[in-house]
Amino acid sequence: MTNHFQYHIFFCLNQRETGVACCMDKGAEAAFDHMKTQVKQLNLNGEGKVRVNRAGCFDRCGEGPLLVVYPQAIWYTFIDNEDIDEIIESHLINGKVVERLVV
Repeated sequence: MTNHFQYHIFFCLNQRETGVACCMDKGAEAAFDHMKTQVKQLNLNGEGKVRVNRAGCFDRCGEGPLLVVYPQAIWYTFIDNEDIDEIIESHLINGKVVERLVV
């Protein structure tokens, strides 16, 4: 059995109604949009390549914002687009985990 995508990335885009800290409060939507745009511009998207998806709550709100890269199940946190660009360059293009962003 083979994977349909080389990398499948999920962003927590859950918004908590109760005022509890969540990934959406920490810029997750903008980071998701940035990664999706960059992946397309770099022609990394599509079958056998990279897929970037929305996800609900990962139940790790205190560690967010979060994304997870499968099939390796590497969990990343990020602050800004520079972190997202580093994940794209290092992990998605060169296959090297960005250790400083792993949670």
